[in-house]
Amino acid sequence: LVAETHAFAPWSKKFRSLVSEGRIGRQRVLLVKPQTFMNDSGDAVQQALRFYKLDVDALTVFHDELDLAPFKVKVRVGGGLAGHNGLRSIDAALGPEFRRVRIGIGHPGPGRKDLVTPHVLGNYAKSEMDVLADMLGAIASEAEWLADGDDARFMSEVALRLQDSA
Repeated sequence: LVAETHAFAPWSKKFRSLVSEGRIGRQRVLLVKPQTFMNDSGDAVQQALRFYKLDVDALTVFHDELDLAPFKVKVRVGGGLAGHNGLRSIDAALGPEFRRVRIGIGHPGPGRKDLVTPHVLGNYAKSEMDVLADMLGAIASEAEWLADGDDARFMSEVALRLQDSA
């Protein structure tokens, strides 16, 4: 949705990924969607960074987060991996100090480790689709704050948009 919202170039295949280039505000941005298994996504991300001669501080990873309430969006640099295989792979390839946009999916319940995999890999309920579309639209619309490095403003603006749509 970020690529559509900001009129990026069509997707192409590079670095074991789908990539699209464009601008968000004043910043030139490369979107990378690894087409590897999740536990090998670090290699795809590392290839893209190496090719463009970018440091890890240029990287922002969007990922689902069990330990965050559904449809909440938080940004941080570094932190734990929380059992996320994609984060583990990127951490192994580049180290832990990359920016993460954490998209809450909630936990299926305390002490219910048996439900985690089906929850993470499952689809959203039909009743959640409008909220999901609103959240993804808010992320795409407010991405300029991320591109400019203003994580706090990004989180605030996304939260305000979600509050207005509720």
